[in-house]
Amino acid sequence: MVPFAGWSLPVQYGRGHLESHLHTRRHCSLFDVSHMLQTRVYGRDRVKFLESLVGGDIAELKPGQGTLTLLTNERGGIVDDLIVTNTAEEHLYVVSNAGCADKDLAIMKGRAAELRAAGSDVHLEVSDNALLALQGPSMAQVLQAGLSDDLAKLSFMTSTTTTVFGVPGCRVTRCGYTGEDGVEISVPAGQAVELAERLLGIPEVWPAGLAARDSLRLEAGLCLYGNDIDETTTPAEAGLMWTLGKRRRAAMDFPGAAIIMAQAKEKPKRKRVGLTSVGPPVRPHAVILDPEGRPVGAVTSGCPSPSLGKNIAMGYVEAAHSRPGTTLAVEVRKKQHPALVTKMPFVPTHYYVAK
Repeated sequence: MVPFAGWSLPVQYGRGHLESHLHTRRHCSLFDVSHMLQTRVYGRDRVKFLESLVGGDIAELKPGQGTLTLLTNERGGIVDDLIVTNTAEEHLYVVSNAGCADKDLAIMKGRAAELRAAGSDVHLEVSDNALLALQGPSMAQVLQAGLSDDLAKLSFMTSTTTTVFGVPGCRVTRCGYTGEDGVEISVPAGQAVELAERLLGIPEVWPAGLAARDSLRLEAGLCLYGNDIDETTTPAEAGLMWTLGKRRRAAMDFPGAAIIMAQAKEKPKRKRVGLTSVGPPVRPHAVILDPEGRPVGAVTSGCPSPSLGKNIAMGYVEAAHSRPGTTLAVEVRKKQHPALVTKMPFVPTHYYVAK
């Protein structure tokens, strides 16, 4: 167990990180992600409220549909990445990173108070639900046995409230952080252990910890807040411009919009890239060098890929060196090792789209 954003979380379970990672890719695993902040936004001005903080097109979300979006600051930096769902129950459901929970909540509460003072109708409720992520190719088969709803109708980034293995009032969202088909289940806290034990009683389902969560998301080319994105990186640098809605880009009505849109137009000076390398594994803060040995960037995440059997990493490099296929080097323990700019995801993703 290790401390993580004020919580105590398991790094790995008995079978170890490597087996756990590969089991998730081949079967399915259960991750306890209850440390994430879950917030509900109510009131007729809830969309206006959220769109004053993020760059996503929240107004266009159909009931039950969600999107990844970015909370930005006035300098165009990323304060957090969030998943926002427009529920069928007349509220917005927001999931934020645990490490950003305090600042996100302060920003949201502050803006809600400002809008209420100006006559708007918006209020927040912090959920005390637990959050369980069931991830992997056999997730649907495992979960369907405990659902009356037809899981085949639930597409990637859509959500429904249902009873799961006899536990009522669960919000099941088809999403996750592994690149595999998966769900995140928001479950009333008092019945979280019951549901987790029920799922782990199925031989196909193994528990998985932080180590597997990190290597799985890196293979899928997904950012970890605080490592790969933070308040000093912009959506343009991070390759996350796709999270900004077309209408929102045109209106430029979210924090830092002028800086972000100008940077996207002029092309950012540095870019987030994927790297594969030989030699020892690359860790965060390792220097990235051009063939002449000049520093051109830094690694933000890195690990040996269990699926590929080689080192993978993510980092920022000067834009001139960001094209896939570019030969670079990484510095590990004062020695240089060959690296190659590689397209992400490193491992193909298997998000489910309903027929």
